[in-house]
Amino acid sequence: MANVLYITAHPLTAEQSFSLATGEAFLNEYKTHHPEDTVEHIDLFKEEIPYIDADVFSGWGKLGQGESFDNLTEAEQKKVGRLAELNEQFIQADKYVFVTPLWNLGFPPVVKAYLDATAVAGKSFKYTEEGPVGLLTDKKAVHIQARGGFYSEGPAADLEMGDRYIRQMMGFFGVPSYETLSIEGHNAEPEKADAIKQAATEKAKELALSF
Repeated sequence: MANVLYITAHPLTAEQSFSLATGEAFLNEYKTHHPEDTVEHIDLFKEEIPYIDADVFSGWGKLGQGESFDNLTEAEQKKVGRLAELNEQFIQADKYVFVTPLWNLGFPPVVKAYLDATAVAGKSFKYTEEGPVGLLTDKKAVHIQARGGFYSEGPAADLEMGDRYIRQMMGFFGVPSYETLSIEGHNAEPEKADAIKQAATEKAKELALSF
């Protein structure tokens, strides 16, 4: 029995978003073949995802100096406490499914804020004399990403930084298995959009079987 964290980052619906529609196809197929697993959905556009700001640094500093959590200000408690909740939820999961669009060569800003919440020394990685070492070595991840243009190959291949960043972060955390399912070209070739979506749906179902 595995705990799956299904992480979506899109302000629209599955009817409007190629990434969310493909993600739903993946998830439905996964649930069919893994009914014993637990799936937890975190919608980054609806959840409270604090940015690391002055309150967070101040709160962390106080805790690092031995002060109790109760001595933090209300703002510090709220943000630091929420970041800790997000980190604990992340490290307790066995599998991660990221579903994002490609926005301006990357992803929606809230994804970076979320990954910042998951990157905690002593939790998802640790520092050693040889450098940082990932601690999440028994996990696996997949990233489902819709790209309106073509970025897997061709002149824009080096410009895609959303999937590349998530892949690097999962590697930093020690996650040994990472796969990408990209949906490409539906904006560049709108006349093929339906066929592109259907092909992505079939790929998602296939990937769900082995995830």
